[in-house]
Amino acid sequence: MTRGEDASDDTATDLAERRGVETAVYQPAEDSRLLAEVAVDRLEAGRRVLEVGTGSGYVAEHVSEAVGAEVIASDLNPHACEQARERGLSVVRCDLVAGFRDGVFDAVLFNPPYLPTPPGDERDDWMERALSGGASGRAVVDPFLDAVGRVLAPGGVVYLLVSSLTGVDEVTARAERNGFSVTTVREESFPFEKLVVLELARNDSQ
Repeated sequence: MTRGEDASDDTATDLAERRGVETAVYQPAEDSRLLAEVAVDRLEAGRRVLEVGTGSGYVAEHVSEAVGAEVIASDLNPHACEQARERGLSVVRCDLVAGFRDGVFDAVLFNPPYLPTPPGDERDDWMERALSGGASGRAVVDPFLDAVGRVLAPGGVVYLLVSSLTGVDEVTARAERNGFSVTTVREESFPFEKLVVLELARNDSQ
């Protein structure tokens, strides 16, 4: 939902049409709704929240309205940024957390591209970048885990949605190496995968 290089509006639209989707932006699905539900259940009003890879802006808007949190959305896809702004959200176009200062968010939400995709099957368009997690499913998750601690305030948390296809144990191990304690806060099973929301609590002693 965040990774890619610049593409013109016409190119992105043409690719989306050829692949049978309405736009070049990931639209809300089961994973989006699950992450939004968890965030609403666990966040408090007045918290400063970042949603990375906002796509259409569904999760950020839902959390902002239901919780009363101050939510900033980000995405690398310019079409996603435009859709999120149309929802009235504050949006920053950047890769992962690169556009933000240190220690400014109480919580970060991320529903990353997590589908394992063989290199020969990848397509060069925005929708592919919203879905593909590379060969392991963790091509975007790993750099996110390496970077997200920088933008968290003391006591900050991350809510990260991953799939059983991605390798939950591998994600957990990477998060722990980056100084987080990891708790599974929600699981939902589907015919071919299990979606899991992890809460990553920053270890402020490190």
